[in-house]
Amino acid sequence: MNEKIKVGIIGVGHLGQHHVKHFSRLTGVQLAGIFDTDQGRAQKIAQQYPTKAFSSLDELLESVDAVAVVTPTQTHATVAGKCLEAGKHVFIEKPITKTVAEADRLIALSGKQGVLLQIGHIERLNPALLPLKDFDLQPKFIEVQRLAPYTVRGTDVPVVLDLMIHDIDIILSLVDSPVKNIRASGVSIMTKSVDIANARIRFHNGTVANITASRIAKDQVRKIKIFQQDLYVTIDLSLGLTEVYRILDTQRKDPHAIFTAPLDQDGYQRQIVYEKPAIKKSDALQMELSNFIAAIQGQEKPIVDGAAGREALAVATKIQQMIIDDLL
Repeated sequence: MNEKIKVGIIGVGHLGQHHVKHFSRLTGVQLAGIFDTDQGRAQKIAQQYPTKAFSSLDELLESVDAVAVVTPTQTHATVAGKCLEAGKHVFIEKPITKTVAEADRLIALSGKQGVLLQIGHIERLNPALLPLKDFDLQPKFIEVQRLAPYTVRGTDVPVVLDLMIHDIDIILSLVDSPVKNIRASGVSIMTKSVDIANARIRFHNGTVANITASRIAKDQVRKIKIFQQDLYVTIDLSLGLTEVYRILDTQRKDPHAIFTAPLDQDGYQRQIVYEKPAIKKSDALQMELSNFIAAIQGQEKPIVDGAAGREALAVATKIQQMIIDDLL
């Protein structure tokens, strides 16, 4: 495709304004305009970049090929559904929708209309996660902690759908097996919703993942630990730090070995080799939106398609319901 893709942004709040910024700079994109129910906010953002602030969603849809839906979760099904029915490619910030049934409807619509549906699970592109593609990962156990200080923003949804869903999506992308069963518990502290949650997910291949999410913490923590046969990986998503410990049986000492066992009768020795992969600084949102455009052009596959977004939501909603049932 030689013509620029005309993109519109629906919702220009805290996150939506960053979509406007990136789409205004992306190669192969024409920022056709924005729409927000807060017309004053829309006019302010439109003047800043600059672009056109449309007075209605229908008017915006007449002028674009694709949209980014950056509105509250409860509006995703209605807004994205209207865009898909109009034959527009759609990028939705996570979670895909409020319910799995709504997600199924959007996926069916995108297939019927022959347009792309992509979900914004931005943590997939965290720089500290990207080096994992160079390792043969077959996790047996995954431990995740995502803790954050309390803020009002985001508390309109439970912590499972606000924070934990990031890690659910990451885990589902790392484990090549269906979910077998889930155990979950949680509590409400500052809001009427669940503020702290823990879930244990067991997969059919035997892999177990334990996830804790909290928005009542003193400090921000975003850590992942991956255990498998002969490999241990620790990832700090906040610091952008990845550390890998590999177990080798070799006749030669590795220069990066931090532990070496005595030679066995065949002349081999077990070694623990430490690696600290180089982390390349990158803008995850820019990469995500660039991928959306490339996927529309048929040059790349979407990083998180509608089906993947739906599966993360399905697991998250099951965890949330288990916690609610337990609290009753």
